[in-house]
Amino acid sequence: MMREQLYCRADDEAHLTDDDLAGKVMRYLRYVSMIDTSDVQVMALGRTIVLIGAVGSDNEVGCLEECAASVIGVHLVDNQLSVRPRH
Repeated sequence: MMREQLYCRADDEAHLTDDDLAGKVMRYLRYVSMIDTSDVQVMALGRTIVLIGAVGSDNEVGCLEECAASVIGVHLVDNQLSVRPRH
């Protein structure tokens, strides 16, 4: 069974379509952050990345924004993430 590739240096192409850039950022977030991203969506509008969804803490919100901003090809991150309510 093949597993989805998380992230590799071949992803470092700077000129990607919106969908390819969003996919690259999502793979990178999963690879480096070790944060549950199951409720996170990534959209790319040109070279702007929009993070949408919910994570476990304010620290995770900031961490994902920093990770997304560090991806080659990303020029701006619009962080719309929120913190999941605790039960």
